[in-house]
Amino acid sequence: MKMDARCTYCLLSRVHYEAKLSTNDDKLIHKTMLAGIDVLKDTYVPGVPAGVVSTAIHRKAYEVLNDDDPYLDLKILSNEIAEKVYPYAHSLVHEGEPSDLEMFRRAVLASVIGNFFDFGIMGFDVGEDVFDRTFADIFRKGLDVDDTPEMFDLLDNVVYVVDNCGEIILDTLVLDIIRKVGGKITLVVRGAPMLTDVTMDDVRKYELDKKVDRVLTTGCNAVGVSFDEAPPEFIEALENASLIISKGMANYETMSERSFGPIAYLLRTKCEAVAEDMGLEMGYSVAQLVR
Repeated sequence: MKMDARCTYCLLSRVHYEAKLSTNDDKLIHKTMLAGIDVLKDTYVPGVPAGVVSTAIHRKAYEVLNDDDPYLDLKILSNEIAEKVYPYAHSLVHEGEPSDLEMFRRAVLASVIGNFFDFGIMGFDVGEDVFDRTFADIFRKGLDVDDTPEMFDLLDNVVYVVDNCGEIILDTLVLDIIRKVGGKITLVVRGAPMLTDVTMDDVRKYELDKKVDRVLTTGCNAVGVSFDEAPPEFIEALENASLIISKGMANYETMSERSFGPIAYLLRTKCEAVAEDMGLEMGYSVAQLVR
């Protein structure tokens, strides 16, 4: 996905948000914002991939703040909220005697609802009260784009590129179904902290390695995936996958720049630019397969 003009002020809003998370020093906040503006001026041109600009801006903000994980407390909070809702989500996925396909569809839906966990997106700051109140309503509504039957036939060798903390707890519902039907899973997390994204620290804390066949990283702290910095084993896994599952908007923005496939994008459309790029509406629950 290419940079949209609307991304500019959203990115600067997020830089301000993470600066406020990191410090109460107004001078440092101003310095961080000015640094972000400078990076935006240097990197933003029509047609540039969105991930190039967002990665550069956030890396500069972290550098100026001298903080390699300003979202740490929010990541912990997201995981705690998801742990509370997990038993309810699990019961919905397994309610009655669903077929494996229906369980997979329900698990994907729960995982997509988990993509609500995204603190700092302008106009979409989701906290515990919002998530608790909306989970059941959205689950009853179901997926707005539902390619899960086609995805279900491609689960032999899955590369699962994860997104945020919090939602990773609900992602395990999908991982369990894939393993149940005999599929192999390569889980891919960020190589270092970026926004609220999952890292190896979360893999160790929640023993996610026991849910999958192997765990890889993207190799760096890019927003989404930086293919220029990705380790060879990650690229090889993408090339050999029967299905790539890409969680969240940042992964969509970067993964859609390459021709790996088939790839399933699981996300909530939380911004107009991403929604329009996908040919969808805002606020959709999406499980879209692209071959």
